Amino acid sequence: MKLHNTMRLFSFLMAGIFISANTYSQNTQSGGTDFSLQLNTITTAVPFLLIAPDSRASAMGDLGAATNGDINSQHWNASKYVFAEQDGGVAFSYSPWLRNLGINDINLVYLVGYKKLDKNSAISGSMRYFSLGSITFTDVNGGTIKEANPKEFALDAAYSTKLGKNLSGAFTARYINSNLTEGLTANGVDTKPGRSIAVDLSAFYKGGKFDLGEYDANLNIGMNISNVGAKISYTNSSTEDFLPANLRLGTVLNIDIDKYNDFAIGVDFNKLLVPSPPQRGILTNEIVAGRDNNVGVASGIFGSFSDAPGNALFNEQTNEFEGVEDGSVFIEELREVNISVGMEYTYAEKFAVRAGYFHEHYTKGNRRFITMGMGLEYSKLELDISYLVSLTNNSPLANTIRFSLGFNFASNEE
Repeated sequence: MKLHNTMRLFSFLMAGIFISANTYSQNTQSGGTDFSLQLNTITTAVPFLLIAPDSRASAMGDLGAATNGDINSQHWNASKYVFAEQDGGVAFSYSPWLRNLGINDINLVYLVGYKKLDKNSAISGSMRYFSLGSITFTDVNGGTIKEANPKEFALDAAYSTKLGKNLSGAFTARYINSNLTEGLTANGVDTKPGRSIAVDLSAFYKGGKFDLGEYDANLNIGMNISNVGAKISYTNSSTEDFLPANLRLGTVLNIDIDKYNDFAIGVDFNKLLVPSPPQRGILTNEIVAGRDNNVGVASGIFGSFSDAPGNALFNEQTNEFEGVEDGSVFIEELREVNISVGMEYTYAEKFAVRAGYFHEHYTKGNRRFITMGMGLEYSKLELDISYLVSLTNNSPLANTIRFSLGFNFASNEE
């Protein structure tokens, strides 16, 4: 009877997630009003910092702010390490990247580890390495200048501590190196690797047990503000690009169905803390809607919640700017929030099945995909795999696979 109820609950919640995700997708396409906003994607330097590096979170639609702590928490929310069940661990993840484009030498590698210092604190670190494969640089006439192997990497170190019985916080420092041109000189301009330093601030709340019908449950809440740091430049000129500063908020409901069966379902809301590009006039190229996005890091972060230009209206005959469509600024701000919805079923803490959905509005990048995966644990070893199914045509992310292998240290005993 218990197993029957478990399967009914699993099926019901899975159907609910995908029905809700599909409804959200349809509603945001129209926003409740026929707003036909211009494509206005926010771009940054080093976007590889935002790629989900591990298989568990990526199998749940890039859900990770408030899931229970595991080895790969460094990317999602380092403050979860304090509440992890193990005393420490290390993990290696690998993902062949953009294989749907027929490119076979772009890869993402992620190495991470953590160690609890005591019951109330932990240290952790990670290395992310992104190889962009072999690229041939040519001149304006198509002549070969050089063969290059662009690459990017980031090194992290974090300290997490309990701030209360159920609350923890963490501080992460990050060094970023992005070598895209290998010193190429183009049009008399010397290029160089882009380098910067950034920090993350995160918090995690692990709620106490409560009754959910006949089951025991608890609610987690997580937040991570990541990649806050100086702009990055690839030349000695004044041109600089924002790092992908990012705000992630999430919550997860964990349900202990019985001694062997556990279920988790959650949602993350994700927003770039980077200025939106303004809309410019057709005749003058001056800013007519939104704000100048050539601002400092602090101004860009705080202004990112209210700087969307909305739907700029122009006269069809004269191309003169006539104003901004009512309500479109607020609608565009909402469309800058990506949503991840995911779930995880675990049997005897040894076998896990996962699924998720990720939504990004079509005017902001149009990444929409379903994910799935599974995990196995034997002794202290963990093996996880995830697979991505794109919901948009010709997506370079289609059929992305990630592999993760982890090793846990001894359980932390209270």
